[in-house]
Amino acid sequence: MRRFPIRMDPFWRPFLVPFGATSGRSYAEIEGDRLRVRFGWLFDHTFALADVAGAAPMRWPWFGGIGWRTDLAGTVGLIGSLKGVVGIRFHSRQRVAMVFPRLPCGVLAVSLRDPEGFLAEMARLVDPVPPFAR
Repeated sequence: MRRFPIRMDPFWRPFLVPFGATSGRSYAEIEGDRLRVRFGWLFDHTFALADVAGAAPMRWPWFGGIGWRTDLAGTVGLIGSLKGVVGIRFHSRQRVAMVFPRLPCGVLAVSLRDPEGFLAEMARLVDPVPPFAR
């Protein structure tokens, strides 16, 4: 099992902790053929690695916000920092539960403390996809 903590900037922690986004409850974890992503109490989902098309660095715009985000069109963000964001793409849209139940998710954006380590691990396990537009 390999766990990658979600990066949360100190400035944003007071806004994230009331929803359970502590360092112990906020991570991406790869175990066997599964990827579990948890961000406090509002998001805890396990994906089959077979459903993952790949992962790449991704920019998250400041106007996209911090916390649990969605554009309701296929991108879900678990953002505690604008740094270290990776985008996890899926072969087909997944259904994830957050504030709104069963959101469509084609790309899951996650801010990580060790994005390079996560990307290296994902590259070992799934075929790479082209990087996101910068």
